Amino acid sequence: MSSPQAPSARCRVLIVEDEWFLASDMQKAFTCLDADVMTLTGDLDDARALIARGGFDVGVLDIGLRGHSAFGLADELQRQGIPFIFATGYGPHVIPARFADVPRWEKPFDPPAVARYVLQLWRSGV
Repeated sequence: MSSPQAPSARCRVLIVEDEWFLASDMQKAFTCLDADVMTLTGDLDDARALIARGGFDVGVLDIGLRGHSAFGLADELQRQGIPFIFATGYGPHVIPARFADVPRWEKPFDPPAVARYVLQLWRSGV
C-alpha cells in the first residue's frame, strides 16, 4: 500500500498507454494545462509497480496493453480511491460491470479534450 501523499497544487497524472505517439500527445496536452505527468508507461508490469509506489492524483488507462488487459490496474486504482478514466479503442461492451461508472474516451480522441476532462475530474474530487 502506498503512503499518503501531501496534496499538490498541480495535478499529478499517471498515463498508461502503449501507443507512444498518443502517450506523448497526451503528456504534452497535460503539460500545456499546467499538470505534472508523473509517469508515462505502456508496460503492464511497470504500471503495476508505479501504481504501488503512488505519487499521482489521477490516472489515464488504455485497456489493452500489448495484448494484456489493464483491468487489474483499474481494480487497484479503485481500491486506492484514485480517480481514473479509460482511454481506449475498446467499446463499452468489453468493460466489466464493476467499471460502469468509470468514464471512457474511445480512440481516436482529442488529447487536449481528454486532458481538460481529467483535470476537471481531479478538481471535482471524484
